[in-house]
Amino acid sequence: MRARPPALGALLFLSLALAAACGVERKRSGLPPDAQAAVNDITGDLARGDYEKIYAEAAAEWRQTARPDESRANLERIHKALGGVLSRAQLSAQERGAGAQAGGRTLVVSYNTKFERADAIETFTLVERQGRWLLARYAVNSNALR
Repeated sequence: MRARPPALGALLFLSLALAAACGVERKRSGLPPDAQAAVNDITGDLARGDYEKIYAEAAAEWRQTARPDESRANLERIHKALGGVLSRAQLSAQERGAGAQAGGRTLVVSYNTKFERADAIETFTLVERQGRWLLARYAVNSNALR
């Protein structure tokens, strides 16, 4: 039986180390799995333009800040100015304890997002209510929106 060249062994070790590191990075995203699932659902709804669903499933905080038609107009304006999402990389995830009126945990997640027409920072604020994460606020900061 032939011995493996040292370079092949080193390459194999490096590949395994990188694969393990990728797995660790996923676990360090800072998002509980159910919160990540909620963000995935919301971003999917945004991509499809399903703004009514976003409004209907949002936390009371979202609905208190805008009527359904205002919410839709704001989300459409963002999509029209920036286009579709090309990529999204998480910048931060901060969990905050329950506020006096919140009655649950709050999670603020920011992404560096590349849209078709511009780059932006997207921030999703989620609140946990009865074991579900709901969208309370969505903010997009981009020079293209000024």
